[in-house]
Amino acid sequence: MINSNILRNDEKAIFALRELYEKYGYKPFKMSKFEEYEFYIQNKDFLVSDRIIAFNDTSGKLLALKPDVTLSIIKNGEDVEGFKQKVCYNENVYRVSENTHQFKEIMQTGVECIGDISLYDIYEMVVMAAESLALISDDFVLEVSHLGLISSLLDNICKNANFKAEAIKFISDKNSHDLARICDENNVAELDKIALQNFVSIYGERNAVLQKLEDENVNIGKDNINILRTLSNMLDNLSFSGKIKFDFSAVSDMNYYNGIVFKGYINGLSQSVLSGGQYDNLLYKMGRKSGAIGFAIYLDLLEDLPREKQNFDIDVLLLCDGKTDNQLLIDTVNQIVACGKTVSVQNADVGKIRYKELNDIRGGV
Repeated sequence: MINSNILRNDEKAIFALRELYEKYGYKPFKMSKFEEYEFYIQNKDFLVSDRIIAFNDTSGKLLALKPDVTLSIIKNGEDVEGFKQKVCYNENVYRVSENTHQFKEIMQTGVECIGDISLYDIYEMVVMAAESLALISDDFVLEVSHLGLISSLLDNICKNANFKAEAIKFISDKNSHDLARICDENNVAELDKIALQNFVSIYGERNAVLQKLEDENVNIGKDNINILRTLSNMLDNLSFSGKIKFDFSAVSDMNYYNGIVFKGYINGLSQSVLSGGQYDNLLYKMGRKSGAIGFAIYLDLLEDLPREKQNFDIDVLLLCDGKTDNQLLIDTVNQIVACGKTVSVQNADVGKIRYKELNDIRGGV
């Protein structure tokens, strides 16, 4: 049994999350620490950061320390009809930390499901995402969106790629003012502008959000709304159902992502600690025919969560000296450890260690 008091927040999460994912049939996936540099450059838009640590191997080939896990899983997998590859991972990635803005070795954990993705698989992934957040903190929110809604509306309003990219950014930032500004600059009709701004303002309890969208009677794809409503109904009976919200500002790069996407937040952290969704477009770009959905948890962000304050460094401070019988010392340590307590053997109490009990066997025979 591991004493959780000695673990960092990210270490505690790793053990709990691994057990969770294996319950759903997701098997551990191991990979090399590096790939060819060109592989990441070709897919740099998918990466959290395009800053990559590269080096030449002994043959002169340019390699890169792995900044992402999903790309490697896709590259090393294959499409098998009727089979869904379900993997989980705990892997070190090498990227610029959002906290320090310097390169950092970061432990990242996550899950990927690749194959013929069904609505159940989407439901299962959303549930695992919520359960993952719950293992870290009871005070969490999982925001779910559907990129098809935003994409269909933008396609109807404007074909300009720059306008679309800017609109997505302002929706993601919940920046209604600048979203209205670029709509005016692109001569968007007033009703269409209001419809776009709704993606900034409509969020929260799932049924209320869906009703609001339907009341707006905007051409955003009834099939996509029906998918969200069915998914919402499937989530209703969960104990943490109220923590799963619909928020259409939760968007991702549409060059890679499609369909359902989601972000997870923990109270006390300003950034999303979990991010995921369907990324069929990425598979197609890499020559695969399967669909895919997954998410990753950025464990480095958990370092900012407060750890439970410990009033003591050790349970028992055991004092001995040169006159203490060795067998007595060994037996005493074994007895303390057998009781589930921690012990530190020292020659004297000099005030450097906080302890619950003091056991002094100096001079003991």
